[in-house]
Amino acid sequence: MSPKITPARIRAARVAFTAMLLGGTTLAAISHGAQAQTALDTTAPAASATGPTVAPVSKTPSSRVNVALPRPPAYNQPVPDYVSSVPPLPQPPSLFGSIAPMQYLRDHGVAILLDNVNEFSGIISGPRKGSSNAGQYGLETDIDWERLAGLTGFSTHSVAVGRYGIPASRMFGDNINPSSEIYGAGGNVVYHQVFFYGQETLAHGRVDIAAGRMSFLSDYSASPLYCNFQNNAFCGNPKASSDNTAHSSYPDANWATRWRVRPTHNTYVSTGIYFDESNIYQANNGYRSGLKFNGAKIIGETFPIEAGWEPLFGPDQLPGHYKIGFAYDDINHADNLRDINGDYWVLSGLGRRQRKGAAAEWALADQMLVRHGPGQDNGLVVFGGFYHNSKRSSVRNYQFEAGAIDRGFWKARPGDAIAVAFSYTKVSGDLIRTEELQEELGLPITGVGNFYNNAAPTGVQSHTMNFEANYQIQIYRGVSFQPSFQYYIRPNAQKGLPDAALLGFKSHIEFF
Repeated sequence: MSPKITPARIRAARVAFTAMLLGGTTLAAISHGAQAQTALDTTAPAASATGPTVAPVSKTPSSRVNVALPRPPAYNQPVPDYVSSVPPLPQPPSLFGSIAPMQYLRDHGVAILLDNVNEFSGIISGPRKGSSNAGQYGLETDIDWERLAGLTGFSTHSVAVGRYGIPASRMFGDNINPSSEIYGAGGNVVYHQVFFYGQETLAHGRVDIAAGRMSFLSDYSASPLYCNFQNNAFCGNPKASSDNTAHSSYPDANWATRWRVRPTHNTYVSTGIYFDESNIYQANNGYRSGLKFNGAKIIGETFPIEAGWEPLFGPDQLPGHYKIGFAYDDINHADNLRDINGDYWVLSGLGRRQRKGAAAEWALADQMLVRHGPGQDNGLVVFGGFYHNSKRSSVRNYQFEAGAIDRGFWKARPGDAIAVAFSYTKVSGDLIRTEELQEELGLPITGVGNFYNNAAPTGVQSHTMNFEANYQIQIYRGVSFQPSFQYYIRPNAQKGLPDAALLGFKSHIEFF
């Protein structure tokens, strides 16, 4: 039976759930077993009978972005007394976050977070056996400058990581949807700067402006639901979204400015300018450390726009999030099929045509269907999405995904959850034609790139499907363990590669 829904609980859930779930940013997997906290109140959370109250925060740092643009109070509700007009700093359940030094800093507007994520997977069927672990430690610093120095509405956010390991899926030939999302692009160094930016919140949360080093895909085509999963087809964004290198993806960033507004209580619009840099994912030109801040490698701009509707349905105020978006960049992209004269480049041997600009479109939705308890995320949520790229310059032409997450279904363990997801990825038709020509001529197939031990694709690519099921176990405050099962149909989008199954787990420890 659903708990009694009081007006106070509804008011808290309206703001906190929205700030956690969408508003255009990527907060990774939802916090466990927590009661809603008003996102416009930055006082330290208090304990409750149902579990610790927490502010909206990433549980998994693979796609962490700080507090989303909150909803303002409803028109028929009073404006709360503000401790700060800055959205609340993240405060996840942690092992040592309540010790005196950390609490002193937080009381004065400074939040420091340190955590570790590991993702292990072992191949139990397929063309070859093997196992691998990939992981990341992350350091986040968030400062509320209104509380610290009286700068109304201003905050700064910084994240640095260290990454290690490889995904096991490379061992059986897949380089389309890695089995561990928490790998790569971190420079393989002790310290890699992900982003740092300033954020100004105005008009009681109706207007939000940010500028600095920011990850494009942390702000667009993003959902906190995705990092309930381990496979890179889902977490941190639909994998097709990072196919275009103009769209910077965590843990890398570009110089950017982004604006969000809420025209009404349940809607938002977000846009901005992201300055694209060449070779952003390469371990050279200063990108390995993430500390290259000059604009010498800027080659163009990306212009996104995204609009969202966030209704609350029924007496239980079941939240839904529906968004559509579009992005256009003006950089040069190598054509998958044509050369500089418009002929097949595989046949002519001439350089590939450089196309100016590329577009991407997406639509994402999630909806809670049943509420299980007082926790802000306790319930059955279904989600789905579609992402489309230009076939002329992309590898992944489009991707569909769908899934469900059920948290709190077991009353004895309200923080546990079961999750399932499915993804279908279609390779660009132009790239398929190029690979067919290469195969006919007896040439090496270039495909999507090399994988395990620099091996090349062994056949023409077309489409691939991924399935994941997992069970999330809340072990202790700030500690979770998530066994998972993954299944690949047509790995690497190749007909000739046998299907593969993997067993593994994701673990997360939040130190403070």
